[in-house]
Amino acid sequence: MPANIGEYKIPLGQPEILREGTDITLVTYGSCVRIAEDAVEQLKDFNISVELIDVQTLIPFDRSKTILESIKKTNRVLFFDEDVPGGATAYMMQKVVEDEEAYYYLDSEPHTLAAREHRPAYATDGDYFSNPNAEDVFDTIYEIMHEADPVKYPKLY
Repeated sequence: MPANIGEYKIPLGQPEILREGTDITLVTYGSCVRIAEDAVEQLKDFNISVELIDVQTLIPFDRSKTILESIKKTNRVLFFDEDVPGGATAYMMQKVVEDEEAYYYLDSEPHTLAAREHRPAYATDGDYFSNPNAEDVFDTIYEIMHEADPVKYPKLY
């Protein structure tokens, strides 16, 4: 049992910016944060600066409009989660792009990255086949950047 119970509190609805960035905003939470951090490290080698945001809570969601302010800076966004397509990623995108009108600030189409459209595996070795991994995050972000500037970010394969 932690010794600091009752002392450490995370405010609900307050996302945390884990990495500052200028090229694209990556929004995620929970177990996907570690995966996203791995991808962000790989993307640095390709001169892509990712602002990584951990939403902390889905309800309430981003009361401070942290994600919107990040999108105003980067003009691109990827919502990332291991839920089914149309689940939490769609919820987050709707809250930010529709409700907060982030579409006014986007130079690229907003994207989501979720689990694959099939029954998830019951064992951890099946996560590799059903859940997105760091390479999926890398590929999705690199493709967004390639679409925005194909000269600076040429096709990798």
